[in-house]
Amino acid sequence: MSRKYFGTDGIRGRVGEAPITPDFMLKLGWAAGCVLGDRYDGPGLILIGKDTRISGYMFESALQAGLISAGVDVGLLGPMPTPGIAYLTRTFQAQAGIVISASHNSYHDNGIKFFSANGTKLPDDIESAIEAQLDEPMFTAERLGKARRITDATGRYIEFCKGTMPWGFNLSGLQIVVDCAHGATYHIAPSVFSELGAKVIPFATEPNGTNINRSCGSTNPEALKEKVQEMGADLGIAFDGDGDRVVFVDHKGEIVDGDELLYIIAAYQQEYGGGCAGVVGTLMSNFGFELGLKKLGIEFVRAKVGDRYVIEAMRKNGWALGGESSGHIVCSNVTTTGDGIISALQVLLAMCTMEQSLHTAKQGMTKLPQTMINVHRVKKVDLSKDKAVQNAVTATESKLAGRGRVLLRPSGTEPVVRVMVEGEDKAQVKTLAQELAQAVEKALS
Repeated sequence: MSRKYFGTDGIRGRVGEAPITPDFMLKLGWAAGCVLGDRYDGPGLILIGKDTRISGYMFESALQAGLISAGVDVGLLGPMPTPGIAYLTRTFQAQAGIVISASHNSYHDNGIKFFSANGTKLPDDIESAIEAQLDEPMFTAERLGKARRITDATGRYIEFCKGTMPWGFNLSGLQIVVDCAHGATYHIAPSVFSELGAKVIPFATEPNGTNINRSCGSTNPEALKEKVQEMGADLGIAFDGDGDRVVFVDHKGEIVDGDELLYIIAAYQQEYGGGCAGVVGTLMSNFGFELGLKKLGIEFVRAKVGDRYVIEAMRKNGWALGGESSGHIVCSNVTTTGDGIISALQVLLAMCTMEQSLHTAKQGMTKLPQTMINVHRVKKVDLSKDKAVQNAVTATESKLAGRGRVLLRPSGTEPVVRVMVEGEDKAQVKTLAQELAQAVEKALS
């Protein structure tokens, strides 16, 4: 069943443009309250958390009013990383958790996604039921819900993060620059690492409502590279605006992406953690990552891009580790969803146990040169049926001669098609990607 509002990662768009408007959020809160309330005895509880965008306050109030009008109680978490909301939804035994965030996008955008009572994405049938309820006339329940602010949410989540580490683990002797992207981790991540013994240099921890992800964070790590080298730090850690992604910078100023972080965790688990049965990557995962895991005797499968598909593949194979090169990493033996802080701690645990620097720990895999170009999509076109584009793909694959990959993937959150070429020769890869992107642009214009 096709859906009007929910995409692969909730509902997202430009603030002020449908459906990212206050009136829609009011109706969405009411619809979610009606659907979820019917599945439980009593009023139930739904938690609401948000990142630091200025529009979050507006949408928090609208969702709260809608839920209360449907007879559902509301717990307000305030600014909180997306995975923190998933965790608190479980521990409060709430019916659901609502996240107000557009993740790594600029402050002009915002979005909504839901977590189930188990701290996982809502099942498709419940999302479809909420969409159907949106078409019904709004009414006020006989018994109104109540709202309360959960004042100890931050402390609860900090203790959970620290509690995922073995007894006695500490980071003493490490100097870490922590880049919070002026986002939802700004008041949490520095505390987690410093309370575990690291000397923390906070970076991008002063949100003002409009600077989230601006020239900082996991999608813009250049400033972190400079800060790590300026301070002579051992490493840097960068989160995105809602805290579910993470990338590192080593002491040499080299960016360590999600593929490399996954490799480090997998290598640690294989040698020290009782073995690693397998890892789930995506269509975008670097081929060098796959080869590196093969050398360690670890199975690898690719899923479609998106944490929903990564988690599905992990469950299907019975594996506990998966993620994306963007830094969205899922360690299901520790928590239920992608969590930047938890993933960072897993990497630090691996480094400390193996007694290796970050730069050394990543050397087991060699990334192949990869170029990705985002082509703006003016209209929807099935590129698999476009003859000119398919001819360009065939020509590109022929030039790679079986020693690389080509991928065309429409984004699920932005109006772009991602054109990716991967191979052994960096200059050739860049040229081929540009040529292929031109063919795609022509088809989409």
